Amino acid sequence: MSKRSSFFTSSASSSINPVPCHGQFVKLFSAAFYAVSSFLIVVVNKTVLTTYRFPSYTFLGIGQMACTIVILYLAKMCKAVSFQDFDKSLHRKIFPLPLLYAGNHITGLGSTKKLSLPMFTVLRKFSILLTMVMEAKILRKSISTQMACSVVAIVFGALIAASSDLAFEAEGYAFVLLNDVFTAANGVYTKQKVEIEGLGKYGVLFYNAFIIIIPTILVSAYTGDLGKAIAFKGWVSLGFIFYFVLSCVMGFILMYSIVLCTHHNSALTTTVIGAIKNVAVAYIGMFIGGDYAFSWPNFVGLNICISGGLVYSYLTFHSTSTSSPNTSNQEAEEHVAEEPSNVSEKRPS
Repeated sequence: MSKRSSFFTSSASSSINPVPCHGQFVKLFSAAFYAVSSFLIVVVNKTVLTTYRFPSYTFLGIGQMACTIVILYLAKMCKAVSFQDFDKSLHRKIFPLPLLYAGNHITGLGSTKKLSLPMFTVLRKFSILLTMVMEAKILRKSISTQMACSVVAIVFGALIAASSDLAFEAEGYAFVLLNDVFTAANGVYTKQKVEIEGLGKYGVLFYNAFIIIIPTILVSAYTGDLGKAIAFKGWVSLGFIFYFVLSCVMGFILMYSIVLCTHHNSALTTTVIGAIKNVAVAYIGMFIGGDYAFSWPNFVGLNICISGGLVYSYLTFHSTSTSSPNTSNQEAEEHVAEEPSNVSEKRPS
């Protein structure tokens, strides 16, 4: 009996234990992928909009949407990815994600242009608090006291840093705070919609861009942004063209990494990971760009934000890694308890 039990224990544990390990790796990889993508696109967008003085962040967003549509359409034609075809039920399945996607895109690019890199990354921390509130209200998800305290620390640090901004730009602040709202709502609804059968993460990405690109072009034409973008003299520069195309491709990669990270983790974790990657963005912005005005409150507040984000990440992934083995062992024990009766039924009398 002991030999039989040990056989089933080893068999069950060998078949179950690899799954949590694989799941934990996917969680960590998707988070790291999003962090790197988010860092790179901020730097690339800053180069296009500030260094080359491209006049239209709306047109840049259109380019990123178009790139997303083309890449995913070709991938579907090659059967590399799959998602449902367009039908009448699609609007019901995906709404209001396209509106949130467009708002997040446009306000994010606008705030990148109007603010210095360090202040952009500081004020983006408010999206964490908003995401936590929306997850509780929409997804009915609870958060531990320790994680809530780390979120409060991030927001508190952002308040300290923003209070001493010597390069205050009202329009930039308005853009980034709107971007926080859109980011939080987009993350929460992405988590909800990506689970819908037939849609999935690729369908969410494709139809978000597909539905909203035409209205965005019309708005851009109405406001005059489209004309400014077409008349931009930098189109003759190979350097500008390289960074513009790179920004369009990175736009697709960023949106994919967001959906991937949100799917395997949570909307709040994705938002906090975005805050942690700002460690590099903020400190690099202090030395490049020439638009950072140093002050001690700003510097201290920035580090409080960073510390709170690191604590949240530790609590999130540490609790996941410690809970996974316990869950596996419990499933293994239940599997072992059931096996002897099954064997006895098959044993010849």
